[in-house]
Amino acid sequence: MKKMLVLGAAAGLIALSACNNTPREQAADNIEANAEARADNIESMASNATTDAAQDNLQNQADAVRAEGDAKAKDMRTHDADTNLHNGM
Repeated sequence: MKKMLVLGAAAGLIALSACNNTPREQAADNIEANAEARADNIESMASNATTDAAQDNLQNQADAVRAEGDAKAKDMRTHDADTNLHNGM
C-alpha cells in the first residue's frame, strides 16, 4: 500500500512539474529543439561534404541556424506577445 502511495505521489509530482511550463515557454523550447534538429542535419551533410570549403560552409550554416533558434527562443521568452514587441505574435 505504501509503495502505491509513493508511486502515486511521484507520478503526481512529475505531472505537476510538466504543467509549470507556460505555452510561451513550450513554444520557445520547441523553437530551440527544431533549430537544433535542423543544425544537426546540416552537420551530418557537412560530414559527408567532398571538399573542405563545402564542409566549412555547411558548418557555418549549422552554427547560424542554432544562433537564430536561440535568438528566437529568447525573444519568445522575454517579450510579451500581446504588446507586439519583438516577436510579433
